[in-house]
Amino acid sequence: MDSRFILVTLLVKLGVAAAVSSAVVRSRYFKELLFQEERNFAQKMHLMLFIVTPFALGVLVRVAVRNFQAADLSVEAAILLGVIGGRVAGGVGGLILGLAALYNGELAALPFDTLVGLVAGMLRNAAPDKEDIWAFTPFLDLSLYRWLRRNVPRPRMDWQTLFFLFILATQLARTELGRALPRQFFYIPAPTWTTLLAMYATTVACVAIPLKIWNNTRIEMKLQVQERLLLQARMEALQSQINPHFLFNTLNSIASLVRFDPDMARVLIVKLATILRRLQRRGDAFVHLRDEVEFIDDYLDIEVVRFGRDKLRVVKELDPATLDMVVPTMVLQPLVENSIKHGLAPRIEGGSITLRSRLAEGFLVVEVEDNGVGMPLAGATVEPGSGIGMSNVAERLKVLYGDAATMTISSADSKGTQVVLRVPVLMAVDAGEAAGTVAYEARSSTQR
Repeated sequence: MDSRFILVTLLVKLGVAAAVSSAVVRSRYFKELLFQEERNFAQKMHLMLFIVTPFALGVLVRVAVRNFQAADLSVEAAILLGVIGGRVAGGVGGLILGLAALYNGELAALPFDTLVGLVAGMLRNAAPDKEDIWAFTPFLDLSLYRWLRRNVPRPRMDWQTLFFLFILATQLARTELGRALPRQFFYIPAPTWTTLLAMYATTVACVAIPLKIWNNTRIEMKLQVQERLLLQARMEALQSQINPHFLFNTLNSIASLVRFDPDMARVLIVKLATILRRLQRRGDAFVHLRDEVEFIDDYLDIEVVRFGRDKLRVVKELDPATLDMVVPTMVLQPLVENSIKHGLAPRIEGGSITLRSRLAEGFLVVEVEDNGVGMPLAGATVEPGSGIGMSNVAERLKVLYGDAATMTISSADSKGTQVVLRVPVLMAVDAGEAAGTVAYEARSSTQR
């Protein structure tokens, strides 16, 4: 066989290995299987079928199209099956690859591929750290550098070096078996020593390329998990910030009533206990708007006791279609509290708070408006203030929705303040889902 034809065939094999591994990894389920290092028997079989099917078809293509020898990567596939899936996946996958070659009368392929898969699976079990498998590289300079760095201080048998030698030994066994049984085992003969070296290098690369492509997918999934955990941690920190803030203000109100109106203080304590029990039951990032409004009712019961029913009036203009939609938990309470503390409290005659909700162009719009003293800059639309409550709401909206949600504050001096939240519509969210997962999915969906 001409050396140039062999070199072209080896080059095409590299392309086939990259194309097959890239095509397989497009499956979401395959990504999940790759991400799990510990798998049950069913998952191992599913992983094996994902990998073995295209490579077995490649063997059949090589049998059907005599000149397309680059389609046969059965030995490399057996190694991959074993080192990723374990002994069972490697053995069964090698058996299937051997059966595909048996269609052409190649009897020796079946036991050879099966044995290679089993030994590769044993190597997987021998790996001290499964990340060593994914860190395998076909570049000799990097492998040599890692070997020296790990073994010069403490001489030992490095797993990646052992795996590298196993691949070379497998290629040597394939070559010798093909020479001994040319009609019962497929191999590509090497007429020159340079071609032989290229063949060994190609075998190593055809194992390393799928590992690198699939490892990139694993790294992306790890980054997604880390991002989700980070968002969850931020949400928990923000939620733990708002609860002490609310508790501190309410306790101040109770303290002011203890001396001159203990009965009223007792009522406030009972109301506060009801709210705290409710907060303890809710750890979700999202709740239905209906539940959030009910929470505000409990909160306003406390404020009405403080201010008096003549000084604090509440108006609700809620679209019934919006009540089953979801909003970030504890998102309205800081806004209502801000209206009472900074808008209505300075006024001797008190005032009113209006809650509105409506749908607008695929967004849920929630408004909290008061007719209090307003802000000094008449007619201005300002950014969320630096207070704990308002800043907390703005930060949580950013964490949950990214740039898809907005919060604007419009105020006129002596005419009141209006806070408008505009968030993407989210419906049918299970209130029992984990806060971090919901937050991550909500933000991801708004960014797509």
